[in-house]
Amino acid sequence: MSVVPADALPAGALTAEEAAPAPAALGPRARLWPSLAAVYRAQLSRARVARIPLLFVATFQSVGIMILMRGVVDGGGEARAVVAGASVLVVAFVALNLLAQYFGQLRASGGLDHYATLPVPPAAVVLGAAGAYASFTVPGTVVTAVFGCALFGLPLAHLWILVAVIPLAGAALAGLGAALGLLAPRPELATLLGQLGMSAALLLGVLPPERMPEAVRLARDLLPSTYGVEAFARTFAPHPDWAHVLGDLAVCGVVGVISLAVATWAYRRAAVR
Repeated sequence: MSVVPADALPAGALTAEEAAPAPAALGPRARLWPSLAAVYRAQLSRARVARIPLLFVATFQSVGIMILMRGVVDGGGEARAVVAGASVLVVAFVALNLLAQYFGQLRASGGLDHYATLPVPPAAVVLGAAGAYASFTVPGTVVTAVFGCALFGLPLAHLWILVAVIPLAGAALAGLGAALGLLAPRPELATLLGQLGMSAALLLGVLPPERMPEAVRLARDLLPSTYGVEAFARTFAPHPDWAHVLGDLAVCGVVGVISLAVATWAYRRAAVR
């Protein structure tokens, strides 16, 4: 074997390392908001056909509860609590119950592996799915609120507050539902936890708090949807206390941020297993 000096090589000749092409630069990391919008549109199109019948079930359930309570409650503060609780119950049925089932089944079927391979942040997956499910609650919540106001003779002047109540209560309940579905070891347990959460929203949100024992009232204060119910119920007063309404909405929003952060952590935890 002969060794040729480097200076004896032709001018155009290169070594193997020099001739190898440079590695391609990686593309920019996916940003949160475009990824969130993409996941939201995909979830909305996939769930539209399957979830609309369930939305009717949630609406009819809330309307039926108000009709039953009409024979017990005449008016006043109790009627406000029933209408507000039944309206937010539509949000709880979809955002809490159905989302817990969805993420529980997604984890059991290996669907999280698909999302783990996509170049999207974990927060975009959780927020996109939560937003898509919460969007289905808007028509049912509005219909329930209008029907309840007509049934109990409550004013319709401040129904615009639902523009804030639906997304804030939906975020809090959707984060809780996603966390339950992702942390449950089996899909059956995720379904059970989601239904228990919806039952808690039914019993603690629709029934007037004045008739509850003190221990049950404390449990009611721990439920995320309670503050959305309270904010909505206060607007039926002749002269609403807007400071308390904004305070309840702020608490609901803080709980929503915390619950969605926990759901994002649970998604990361479940995706790496």
